[in-house]
Amino acid sequence: MSIPVEIPTREGVFIVSFSLRGLRRLEFPFRDDASKPCPPSADLLTTQQRLWLTQTRAALDAVLTGKNPRELPPLDWSGHTEFRQNVWRAMLRIPPGATKSYGEIAVELNKPLASRAVGGACGANPIPVLIPCHRVLAANGRLGGFSGGLDWKRRLLAIEGIVAK
Repeated sequence: MSIPVEIPTREGVFIVSFSLRGLRRLEFPFRDDASKPCPPSADLLTTQQRLWLTQTRAALDAVLTGKNPRELPPLDWSGHTEFRQNVWRAMLRIPPGATKSYGEIAVELNKPLASRAVGGACGANPIPVLIPCHRVLAANGRLGGFSGGLDWKRRLLAIEGIVAK
C-alpha cells in the first residue's frame, strides 16, 4: 500500500507516495487545483516514512534550485523491469547541468540498439525530477518527450542552466 502526501514547493505542490520499502511515486503539481485529489495527512506515515518524507523534501528542494540532492530516500522500484531500473540508475549518474541522449544511455548499458527502450523507461519513470529523466534528450539535442509535459522539462532544464532546442 502506498501513502500519498503533499510536498509544497515554490514550483507547486508535488504529491509523493511511499510504500513500506521507500519512495514509490512523485507526481507533478496539478494544473487545476480543483481537480487535485486531497491526499492523506503525513500523520498516517510510519516513523521511517516520515524520515523519507524529510529526505524527499530536501532532495526536491535541491533539484528545484539546480543542485544535486545530498541523499535520496530508498527508492521502491518493485514491479519494474531490471532494464528500466538500470536506465533509472544511469539517469541518477547524470549531474545537474549535464544531459545525455537516449542513445548514450543505451550504449552505457551495453544495449546500443535500445535507445527507444531507454525512452520508454524514461516515460515510465515513477519518480521524475529526483530520477532526472529531464536530463535525457533526443540524439539531435531536442527535448523528446516528458511525462510531466515539455513545459516542465524546459523549466527543470532551465533551472540547471540548460537551454534545450
